[in-house]
Amino acid sequence: MSDEGELRHLRRCVELAAEALEKGDEPFGSVLVGADGTVLAEDHNRVAAGDRTRHPEFELARWAAANMTPAERAAATVFTSGEHCPMCAAAHGWVGLGRIVYVSSSEQLSGWLAELGVPAPPVRTLPIREVAPYVVVEGPVPGLAERVRDLHRRFHGSS
Repeated sequence: MSDEGELRHLRRCVELAAEALEKGDEPFGSVLVGADGTVLAEDHNRVAAGDRTRHPEFELARWAAANMTPAERAAATVFTSGEHCPMCAAAHGWVGLGRIVYVSSSEQLSGWLAELGVPAPPVRTLPIREVAPYVVVEGPVPGLAERVRDLHRRFHGSS
């Protein structure tokens, strides 16, 4: 990332992921930013209570559908600590949100979890472009991705 504002949003995603971890949840965080650079909404993972659909990217897509016009959604960017899962990528595409910028890729996450001996998830991991092919996607971000890896290692009990 060359833009300092975008790096600030990505760092906030990592902070939100750390907040999720502190609350006993999987470390994921996301920020929805309008075309003018204004932070519109942010969230972190909330799946620990049992609802596995409470991903921040999904929550931001729902928020955007309820609070933004189609043109505002298309011009917005979702910054996130980890590449969207297929559920979140589909929600993003259906709602008509714009660009996605992620810190760590699904491929990286799959590798990290395999190294830690974590069983594969019940839903196949796919790149965003395979689910929502018209969304502009950028990532991963070296340096910050290592911070996300450390959060997942802490969540899964390894160091």
